[in-house]
Amino acid sequence: MQEGRLDFDRRQRLGMVEAIWGEHKSVEQISSILQRFHAQGELALVTRISPEKVEALRRSLGDYRLVHHPQARCLTCPSPPPEETTVGRVAILSGGTSDLPVVAEARLALACHGVGSDLVMDVGVAGIHRLMNQLDRLRSAPVLIVCAGMEGALPTVVAGLLPQPVIAVPVAVGYGVSAGGETALRGMLASCAPGLTVMNIDNGYGAAMAALRILRVNR
Repeated sequence: MQEGRLDFDRRQRLGMVEAIWGEHKSVEQISSILQRFHAQGELALVTRISPEKVEALRRSLGDYRLVHHPQARCLTCPSPPPEETTVGRVAILSGGTSDLPVVAEARLALACHGVGSDLVMDVGVAGIHRLMNQLDRLRSAPVLIVCAGMEGALPTVVAGLLPQPVIAVPVAVGYGVSAGGETALRGMLASCAPGLTVMNIDNGYGAAMAALRILRVNR
């Protein structure tokens, strides 16, 4: 099997570790990559990995400290490091509990870099009073990640109310015309809130890395 070229200099160059996309890789490919990360003494984050692949990896890499994060659909080896309290905590907002897998992926990706996060759930625009009640709490966060499905209006509302960088994540949740997150994505891209940053559909990892870049510059 031909080995891929892994970017072990990414932490020194960009301040972030390389993530391993697990959904379309075989167990053998992921196992080989994890062994190379382990040999380098580098934390490994595997995204979009099924429970079946996790169990197969545990059987083949029994002496490795593999940690499954089922809600985030991710695997880490080993566990994420302790939180760096001097960096600042990212606030992650969600329209509802259906967004949790994407939210969990973003939180885990931040945790892999020592960044803590505060979760603000169920503040979708259908009950906008719930968001208004959280504004004082949100003002202290240096960066906001906002995950929403359906029409994807929540990030626009948040970016119109608060001055921090807002990173929007369209989520593949919603009936028919929501089209697997396409409507939310297009709505966020067409937002009238200036300066809103928009990720691809369900890309919690990408949102976390955007937040990390902002935090590193501020630091």
